[in-house]
Amino acid sequence: PFLLLSLSIGYETCGMDNIPKGPALLVYYHGGLPADHCYFLKTLYRMRGRQCHSVIDRSFSLLPGLRTFFARERCGQPNREECVAILKEGHLLAIAPGGVLEQNFSDNTYKLIWRNRKGFAHIAIKAKVPVIPVFTQNIREAYRVYGNKGPMKWLFERTWFGIFPLLGPFPVKLRTHIGEPIPYDPNITADELFEKAKRGVEALRDKHQKIPGSILSALWERFEVHRKEE
Repeated sequence: PFLLLSLSIGYETCGMDNIPKGPALLVYYHGGLPADHCYFLKTLYRMRGRQCHSVIDRSFSLLPGLRTFFARERCGQPNREECVAILKEGHLLAIAPGGVLEQNFSDNTYKLIWRNRKGFAHIAIKAKVPVIPVFTQNIREAYRVYGNKGPMKWLFERTWFGIFPLLGPFPVKLRTHIGEPIPYDPNITADELFEKAKRGVEALRDKHQKIPGSILSALWERFEVHRKEE
């Protein structure tokens, strides 16, 4: 089923060799729906036989019937100490610093909305692990978020409820780019690591993403790839 789904949405990964055999903290851009992260997790297991823990927003675990699914996929809301413990046990851990803010209020310009969320940097430094930037090309074209103005924006600012109306999926070309690891440096500060990781994700975006994104253009990329392979 996963293979059929990957073919239907044209999913692939680039840079899987940048995933180390040991622990690492992956930071990624949060699209309108993090379906790309689900595809990445399945691809990682299929290609490397590894599973990756993921930090998700509490609002998603409130959706009916999904609590068991998230637990099985190692998705949850661990605190900082629990995140450090996961990494020290040798696992991979993925975090989208932008979270539901980025999900709901970024757009087809792919602006990162991380604000001052430096928790991941503190975690990586304490666990002494590398940080790996990750970006999925065309994820904003696969799922378009609506309602980020007016009543929904008012509701979000007062309740922090993270589920906005969206349209999709569109069968665009999705390609997850895994950047080079930022190695652990005992002399680096959390502020410096935060900026390095953010620039790493932005560099992947600037190199691989057409901005502003277009659904038609992202659909056409599937045929462009086929031509190159032929």
